[in-house]
Amino acid sequence: MEDKYYTTQEIADILKVDYMTVYRWIRAGKLDAYQVQKQYRIKESDFEKFMAANKANNKRS
Repeated sequence: MEDKYYTTQEIADILKVDYMTVYRWIRAGKLDAYQVQKQYRIKESDFEKFMAANKANNKRS
């Protein structure tokens, strides 16, 4: 099975944020990515981990 990779723009489109927000997450170490020359690629499994780690806790106190 071949891994799927996303661009920063594709991640931004999925999450409805600016691509610079995705870039900042990468630079801050919050989202793992591979750098190919001047561009980043995000592995689908790394994106899924990022989403799981940032899932809002819906429990009420």
